[in-house]
Amino acid sequence: MASPMSAGTFLDALRAEGVTVVEVGDWRHHNRNHKGPWGPVHGVMIHHTVTRGSALTVALCRDGRPDLPGPLCHGVITKDGTVHLVGYGRANHAGLGDDDVLRAVIAEKALPQDNEADTDGNRHFYGFECENLGDGQDPWPVAQLEAVEKVSAALCRHHGWTERSVIGHLEWQPGKVDPRGFTMTWLRERIRDRLK
Repeated sequence: MASPMSAGTFLDALRAEGVTVVEVGDWRHHNRNHKGPWGPVHGVMIHHTVTRGSALTVALCRDGRPDLPGPLCHGVITKDGTVHLVGYGRANHAGLGDDDVLRAVIAEKALPQDNEADTDGNRHFYGFECENLGDGQDPWPVAQLEAVEKVSAALCRHHGWTERSVIGHLEWQPGKVDPRGFTMTWLRERIRDRLK
């Protein structure tokens, strides 16, 4: 269990891990905190966007859609490996997910199969959207995958978490498939090695 770090500490942690960061507008104060609390935080959630084009993707994740107001994450990881910070605080990225999965993340144990959506994930996870069509064919450039690894490791390092605190949206909410194109097991192994 951890309190969310300050926006400044979050930015410093990403940069210390070697992440290339772009600050988008007033990202530090752009959030959905009026809809409920943010924290305690327990992990990092990785998504894909089902979009093409960095500028479009960043704008969508910052502003949201008519049916889902932004921010839709804390950072957008574009194909070139840049992390665009679009919000900080509660964000519309995780939605409702499985309380058994949350308990496993907190305990840093193997994840059970997600089979219900009864727990507010927006409150408990940092979220990163990755520019990708999510069709299993759109490539994941090395620079982008390295950025996913680095942002995850940076937050784990700060909070004293292991790689087991990093999950995919597909592991949280039944019916979700993101991120598609690599496995979370593979990503967690890379994060584990980076944290050594």
